[in-house]
Amino acid sequence: MNGNSSWTRPALPPSDHLLGRLRRLKLGAFLALAVIVTGVAISVLDPVPAQMVRNATFDQFQRWQPRAYQDTSVRIVDIDDESLRRLGQWPWPRTRVAELVARLQEAGAAAIAFDVLFAEPDRTSPRAMLRLWNAPPAIEGEIAALPDHDEVLSRAIRRGKVVLGFATGRSRPSSGMPHTPARYVTVGEAPQRYVHALPDALRSLPALEKAAAGNGSIAFFPDADGVVRRAPLVVRLGDELLPSLSAEALRVAEGELNYTTRTVPDAGVGLESIRIGSRLAHTTPAGEVWIHYTKPEASRYIPAWKLFTGAVPAQNLAGRILLIGTSAQGLMDLRFSPMGGVVPGVEMHAQILEQILTGTGISRPSWAATLELLIIVIGGLCVTVVTLGYGAVVSLAAIAATLALLWASAWQAFSGSGLLLDAGNPTIALIGTYAIAGFARHRFSEKRQRWVREAFSRYVSPNLVDHLIAHPEMLELGGRRQVCSFVFTDLADFTPLLEMMDPGEAVDMLNGYLDRMISIAFAHQGTLSRIAGDAVVIMFSAPVPQPDHQPRALACALEMQRFARQYAEDCQNGGIAFGQTRIGVHTGEVIVGNFGGNTIFDYRPLGDPVNTASRLEGVNKYLGTRICVSAATLAGCPEWPARPVGRVVLKGKQQPLTVFEPLDPVTGNGPDTDYRCAFDLMRAESPDALSAFEWLAASRNDDPLVALHLERLRSGKTGDLIVMTEK
Repeated sequence: MNGNSSWTRPALPPSDHLLGRLRRLKLGAFLALAVIVTGVAISVLDPVPAQMVRNATFDQFQRWQPRAYQDTSVRIVDIDDESLRRLGQWPWPRTRVAELVARLQEAGAAAIAFDVLFAEPDRTSPRAMLRLWNAPPAIEGEIAALPDHDEVLSRAIRRGKVVLGFATGRSRPSSGMPHTPARYVTVGEAPQRYVHALPDALRSLPALEKAAAGNGSIAFFPDADGVVRRAPLVVRLGDELLPSLSAEALRVAEGELNYTTRTVPDAGVGLESIRIGSRLAHTTPAGEVWIHYTKPEASRYIPAWKLFTGAVPAQNLAGRILLIGTSAQGLMDLRFSPMGGVVPGVEMHAQILEQILTGTGISRPSWAATLELLIIVIGGLCVTVVTLGYGAVVSLAAIAATLALLWASAWQAFSGSGLLLDAGNPTIALIGTYAIAGFARHRFSEKRQRWVREAFSRYVSPNLVDHLIAHPEMLELGGRRQVCSFVFTDLADFTPLLEMMDPGEAVDMLNGYLDRMISIAFAHQGTLSRIAGDAVVIMFSAPVPQPDHQPRALACALEMQRFARQYAEDCQNGGIAFGQTRIGVHTGEVIVGNFGGNTIFDYRPLGDPVNTASRLEGVNKYLGTRICVSAATLAGCPEWPARPVGRVVLKGKQQPLTVFEPLDPVTGNGPDTDYRCAFDLMRAESPDALSAFEWLAASRNDDPLVALHLERLRSGKTGDLIVMTEK
């Protein structure tokens, strides 16, 4: 009979075995480790998206704390829109530029640097104009004798302290190698391999270059998003090193001839610093300086038109580094800055000089990338361990605290020391690690909960499990009043069977029987109250109220009886005298809830209706029936066919209980009108009741109810009151 049993013990979840738990942890750790490795690879390869994240972090720091403006010797002579309105459109005649240079030299400027190009001859020079004018021959000679404007500017530049600029010539043909008087002293490796390379150069006129005290690059190298965050102090064209305009302006102002470049002692790393006279500028490996922008500062600018009107006192110009450039929008020398707006290119040169002169500014230390890699690796491993090893609250608090510490440290490094440490990319890596590890733990917990739920459902009704999961507040001691229906089953003569059979076979047989009985109850949404040996108690309308709990209980009882009858027949055909199942069904108000103590409690009903259902099950033995249902239950099933048994006074009770034998519509049993007529005569104590039951007994010799009432009538009893003297 082992094949009749469908009961199986649920396998332990992998988490309950040490090796299984380690496998699950290894799976989550492997996935998290993959994220960590990906984060390290991204940091090493540094693709454009990673650069943009890092730059966005640095930009935000600058917006939170711009560089405080300090008054230095740097000023911008601004060819602004008002200057163009007053003095004419650009380009101005070189004689006007020469006049501007002369005024600044006379005022004692330390250096005059042009952030503009003089790449072509002045088209307003007399000889150039003669080619356009149809001048009379009489005056043509006089005009040709006038000085050339470029020569006038060249003589002004030659008086000293003037720095010119050159740019990349991508849109125009290269004009050769720019001339610069600067020289380089190299400490360590030659820096050429590290610095930015210009594809070509667009120079000022050679005569102007030779007259100038300095010549520097005005080129910037924006990041992928077009924002200028760093500016080179030195570039190269071919194998020749060339200074930037800001570096040349400082060199000329310092009266120096040489630049000293120092590379990092470790070969292949790049530049460490560039010294210009007494000023030391720490640079990136490519020879750049990070620009720490200030808020817009009007005092930094001197409108060019004011110099021509004499509105600027000479003492305001003496000893200053004067950068000549334009903020006019029409001249298009505007650049994007990290502050979220546009800045004239000449101001970027000015801000670089201000940082070098004041010893302020920002820098990204050489160890920053290594530190960020360690944060990704060590932080990722810690996040993985915490996330896999602890609950959601602890792991969420841990990742939040880690990120808060990361950003606070990065911000402190910036605000306190001007160091640029990337918190953005490590944050993405740590969040990705947390998400993957959290997902792995969630999957692990979900499978474990599913196993617990399935295993728990082997001991507790699935609807109770679902209800407790949805309403955890139900897991408290106490109960509530509830009208419920109860199905009480018992198996007759099973104890003697145990004495005759092998215990293992008997247990398998009983398990197969109980498994199907309980499955039927669960199919009708019943709640398993308890199993007592071979007896089963099923409750309806708790914990979830069921308005149709009475027909549910009755339908459940009838299906159980059908199964039990077939199961017994199968066993008997196999030579085993399996007993018959008796069922009692009753409805009434009970207190349903958790009862017990702080150590353990049990969800069950308390009240007389439970005991009554048990007594009704026992009444079957006296009546010869298989199912007894009370009028309280049948009242909720008005269309259900049933035969009245009578008013039964149960053992220990005073009041009679109207009891019925339900008929099973599934097996084709409808209302038994003949029995009902005979029963009504008996209940009315009619003398014709005896003959009516004798007539029924003649045609129904296997009807236990007919035989019961016939015996009662023959013994002289009348009416339908039955008093039980035994349980």
